[in-house]
Amino acid sequence: MEGEEGLGADMQSLIRRLRLHRPAPSPYEPSDAVAPASGAGAGELFRPRRAAVLVCLFRGVAGELRVILTKRSSSLSTHSGEVALPGGKAEEGDADDAATALRESKEEIGLDPALVTIVTYLEHFLSKHLLVVVPVIGILSDIQAFKPVLNVAEVDEIFDVPLEMFLKDENWTSDELEWMGQPFTLHHFTYEKGNEKYIIWGLTAGILIHAASVVYQRQPDFPEKRAQFNLPKYSKECCSMP
Repeated sequence: MEGEEGLGADMQSLIRRLRLHRPAPSPYEPSDAVAPASGAGAGELFRPRRAAVLVCLFRGVAGELRVILTKRSSSLSTHSGEVALPGGKAEEGDADDAATALRESKEEIGLDPALVTIVTYLEHFLSKHLLVVVPVIGILSDIQAFKPVLNVAEVDEIFDVPLEMFLKDENWTSDELEWMGQPFTLHHFTYEKGNEKYIIWGLTAGILIHAASVVYQRQPDFPEKRAQFNLPKYSKECCSMP
């Protein structure tokens, strides 16, 4: 593939290994088995929208694997100012989840899809607004060829961090919460670069913990405590995460 040109032997080996990864079946696929009860006022069956994010990895100057992150625009109506992976909601013309992640990455930060080799998908996550989010791992063949062009309506900043930090407890804290009757752990990581301090938390942190575990083939130094939430059957039962 075009995106694999110029990659070293270690990255080629990583690509081959990650292509063998098989994520667990999604617990959030909609089911047609349950139909609304006639006259019971149950309403419309809930069908979650789908989104995809790109976990874009490259080798840093010291040889470490790094991942590209963004700081969302402070003017956005949701998740404003938060750290996120590039990505967004699926659109009708997207061929698959990788196409969604690559399209959104190009729109948000100007990342040319030709520079990225898609290697695998990860287990699906559920966002606080009940979006089913599919993490897509891609390898950036040449970081020098990537010339970011930020969509200022969506993104304030772009930066990168070491992927392995999401397996360490050095800059990690957590909160124990409950949502839809299910206890879960909300992870927070702090990353400092110069005078800037970034907080990577929530869904993004959870995805990156899982991505790092798959890439490095080990568990984090802290309890991950991933939760599997039960989707509501009907639209009127929906509630966002507090």
